[in-house]
Amino acid sequence: MRMSFNGLYGLVSNKLQGDPLSGHLYLFANARRDRMKVLFFDGSGLWVCAKRMEGGRLCWPRPGQSEDKVQLSREEFALLVGGIDLTATSKRKWYRRATSEDTEKSRTTREYCTLRLHEAGEVV
Repeated sequence: MRMSFNGLYGLVSNKLQGDPLSGHLYLFANARRDRMKVLFFDGSGLWVCAKRMEGGRLCWPRPGQSEDKVQLSREEFALLVGGIDLTATSKRKWYRRATSEDTEKSRTTREYCTLRLHEAGEVV
């Protein structure tokens, strides 16, 4: 968890093949899951926010076999940051209008957070 603006920006653009200036939230955690950083571009500048858990650990979701990242809804992001285990929850059928992100790449859509795991200097 030593990386800051430039290091996290490089991870997103090079390793994840993502656009750090897209407005998505990119999350990184250490191996012990007791620290987290968020990389976010708000339209005028880049934000790096950090959180250290004083007790407990984050329950980090795992990507699928063919995927290297996990996309979370706003609600799932709030649950994760609030310490809720996402595997212990279940989704109900719920109507959600398709966003422009679903149909085409848009720099203004902030519907999803892109979640990445950063452990010991290596993206897994």
